[in-house]
Amino acid sequence: MALDELKSAVPDFAKDLKLNLGSVIGNSDLPKQQLWGTVLACAIASRSPKVLRELEPEAKANLSAEAYTAAKSAAAVMAMNNVFYRTRHLLSDPEYGTLRAGLRMNVIGNPGVEKIDFELWSLAVSAINGCGQCLDSHEQVLRKAGVDRETIQEAVKIASVIQAVGVTIDAEAVLAE
Repeated sequence: MALDELKSAVPDFAKDLKLNLGSVIGNSDLPKQQLWGTVLACAIASRSPKVLRELEPEAKANLSAEAYTAAKSAAAVMAMNNVFYRTRHLLSDPEYGTLRAGLRMNVIGNPGVEKIDFELWSLAVSAINGCGQCLDSHEQVLRKAGVDRETIQEAVKIASVIQAVGVTIDAEAVLAE
């Protein structure tokens, strides 16, 4: 199992990450599609080749072709949106917030999977990328659709652990050179 391979790559000083990785994926209450779409989108957003190589095959095996593509689409569109909207939010000139974005984001309106799943994946990627405006937007859509806070927090926990594992493994690889 690739998850075991990834856990074994986590150094001993980061034992908490190893344990958390096993629990946020192995003990998640999320439905299979929500779980593995979140895992795949976050693995991509982590920018860690090792994390993506290890988690992608299992994600692909647990997702329909449509969900697999949609999770990759969530990571892609949020990579763009998180930079754009975070920047607009951080600029002190509020006029930027009134300008038309002019960026194509058609996949958000028609992701090819349940809107709730895509929103959850987008929220998780936004957590990794640190865009507060996107986090608020996706959280509000999810809450209005009846998604409970525990489900939203579950996606954020997955995002945080995958990101931390990627940072730690990649740093150790550089230090070992």
